[in-house]
Amino acid sequence: MRVVAVNKTTFTKLLKCFDLKGGLYFVFIITLSIVNSSCKQEPTYKGPQIGDYPLTQATKTYHFAIHPLHNPAKLVEEYQPLMNYLSERIEGITFKTEASRDYGRFEDKYKSRKDEFILPNPWQTIQAMDNGYNVIAMAGESKDFKGIFIVRKDGIINKPINLKGSAVSYPSPTALAACIMPQYFLHTNGINVSKDIENKYVGSQESSIMNVYLKKSTVGATWPPPWRAFQKDHPKEASALEVIWETKSLINNSVMVRDNVPNKIKDQVSILLNGLHTSKQGREILVGMETARFYVATNKSYDTVKNYIKRFEREVRKIEIE
Repeated sequence: MRVVAVNKTTFTKLLKCFDLKGGLYFVFIITLSIVNSSCKQEPTYKGPQIGDYPLTQATKTYHFAIHPLHNPAKLVEEYQPLMNYLSERIEGITFKTEASRDYGRFEDKYKSRKDEFILPNPWQTIQAMDNGYNVIAMAGESKDFKGIFIVRKDGIINKPINLKGSAVSYPSPTALAACIMPQYFLHTNGINVSKDIENKYVGSQESSIMNVYLKKSTVGATWPPPWRAFQKDHPKEASALEVIWETKSLINNSVMVRDNVPNKIKDQVSILLNGLHTSKQGREILVGMETARFYVATNKSYDTVKNYIKRFEREVRKIEIE
């Protein structure tokens, strides 16, 4: 039997119907029970409740910032399934994708230590180490981390030296695969990057490609995952474009964790990421991110990037955060 609270008016009406001093007291109680059980409206009482299980479990939100591989909406669409996967498997933690409009805004995040987890490019990885982040995985195959040059099929450029006097678009001056490596390629092929061409930093991978399609740039620099995504999302525009050159490969993007995240959480994320390719659900998530798999990696794994950057800055230009 459930006991319910009734308002004063209802109680008065019921008193008129029953003699509580007589045997009808029992009928009165039964009637209250019947009225309550037939009523679909839940009681409005919001006070303390006692039960065998908590109504909700408190969770902590960890933000996972991804460098601008795509525009913010597309990036969240591709990476939130991974966040959901981690949230479902690590008790008490909810992961949320943190997108950035451009490279500068993303770099501000790790400089200010805003996010617990980040996925930066290899150059940003070196910078983030100085801000208290440590590598726990590499995202993707190393052979996939290379710069590619996109041109229109109806264009006339066929050699790097022919680019003198032309415009070249890039997402950002700090984009390693989509700017630094392409600029080094041009440097080794006879182009003075600071004098011979117009360098256009247009904010995103997609914009770098679209600048070529719209004939605002002669060549657009990007790297394989955004180009594959562009071909799927914009088949009409992509059909007018082609890859003309590519650079050598370097180590791929990293996954990093802020140094004050508990080791237990860090280790769980590392294990889940590095084992993602072993399940059907995990492989589907990887396909959505245009990523083959995650690999075990540490800060030491990125020493090769430090050497590459030293050579680039000595021979081509200084790299400055926007």
